[in-house]
Formats: sequence, C-alpha cells, structure tokens
Amino acid sequence: MLPDIARLDRQIRLTAREEILSRYQQVDFSIKQDGSLLTEADLATNQRLQQFLQQQWPDIAFLSEEMEVSQQEQLLRDTDWLWCLDPLDGTSNFAAGLPLFATSLALISKGEVVMGLSYDPIRDEMFSAIHGKGAWLNGRRLQCRDSGFPLENAVALIDFKRLPPDLRQRLSHSPPYGSQRNIGSSVLEWAWMAANRGQLYLHGGMKLWDLAAGTLILTEAGGKACTLDNEPVFRPRMQPRSVVASPDLRLFDAWYRYLTQAAD
Repeated sequence: MLPDIARLDRQIRLTAREEILSRYQQVDFSIKQDGSLLTEADLATNQRLQQFLQQQWPDIAFLSEEMEVSQQEQLLRDTDWLWCLDPLDGTSNFAAGLPLFATSLALISKGEVVMGLSYDPIRDEMFSAIHGKGAWLNGRRLQCRDSGFPLENAVALIDFKRLPPDLRQRLSHSPPYGSQRNIGSSVLEWAWMAANRGQLYLHGGMKLWDLAAGTLILTEAGGKACTLDNEPVFRPRMQPRSVVASPDLRLFDAWYRYLTQAAD
C-alpha cells in the first residue's frame, strides 16, 4: 500500500510555508561546488521533510539533492523503495527574490515513480499524481488537451543554457514556435505543462530530483515527454536527462520532428 498522499500534502505545505516562505527575500546563500546556490531554506526544508518521512515510513529509504553523489548512487542501486526530494527547486530565483520556486517529492518503487508531489508555496498550488490513478492540482483533476495552437504560434518553455550549442543557435536564430520563456524551476515547468500552461518544453540536462515527480504528473495528466534521443525521461540514475515535452500530443509530434531534423 502506498503512503497516504493527503498526509504528505499537508506536511509539504506546512514545511514549505514555515521553512521557505518565512525566509523569502531575507536569506543569505552560498555557492556549491557545481556552481548552484544553497540557502538556509534548502537545508531546513530538507532536514524537516527527511525527519518526517523517516518517522512515518521508516522502511522507505531517503535520497535528496543535498546528499553526496556516492550516497545517492548507492541508494539507487541498493533500495527497492526510495523517496526522492528536491527541497527547493529554483534556489537562484528564491535568492534573487523571484517568486518562482517549489518543493518536490517523488516515491520510487523498483525503478518506477509511483507517486509525485510538487508544491508552489507562493501560489499555494500542490500538483500531485499517483501512478495509474491520475494527476491533480489542489484536488482538481488535471487533464492535458489540444491547445488549438499551430506550432508557429506556440509558447515554449526552454532552458537554453543546457542545450547542445548547435541546437541552441538554431532555436535562437530560427525558432519554429511563436515565443519562448524560461522560469528557472524545472519542477514548476513540469507542473505547468501538466496544467496546460504553455505548449512546448525543452531542457538539455535535468537531474533526477528535478524530473522524478514531474514525469509522473505530466504523464498522468495525459501529456507526453521523452529525451532528445527518444528514450523515456525517467531513469533511476544520477546522469542528467534531456527533456522534450508537451501537454498537446499533436504539438508534441511536430515539436519532436523539428528537433530531430535540427539534429540531423
């Protein structure tokens, strides 16, 4: 039996409000070895949710962004049931005062994501999904749909800095879509796609905790995603994964076709 998603929902909301929002626009940061930022809010949220999860479900192992890579790899290799936490995705936004960040938690069972929750504390929006049972936004069913947009008018969410240089240059000079955005939080970008906020998505290299919950939420809402090599996005591995996605299946096909031709 899966853990109670309603109990997880309540605890994630409470923790994010008390540990993240209480520090918003008044927090110092440090720079990690990989160049990303780290704040008190990341650490406090990580510690509090780890304690909660281990108290409530002690038989499920715990992995988060704040662990050493060797420890993360061992957990993925040696455990059948595993929590995967990103305590604060969009830390750069958070430290800069931009209201675009989220907390994300996924439950992985035998190499497959079976539950995912992503919470935006600024907008009080909880995106959640259970494998085979659907996806929701604050309890309301999410359903991806045909946007009615042709490719040339579509709005694309794209992280340019992680794309292959040739593809980045081509998209900059001759984009197939109408306009482009990047909000700086992979977790929210997955969730927004599932909620039909934007039509196209592209990311050149996303880490496990950035994509675990999001892949399930988008898929359960009826959207589609794959890597640039046409593989499933989620793999229980530490290597970054590229992402091509859309809530609109018709546009997804046109978008992936364009990217394939660009690669050729």
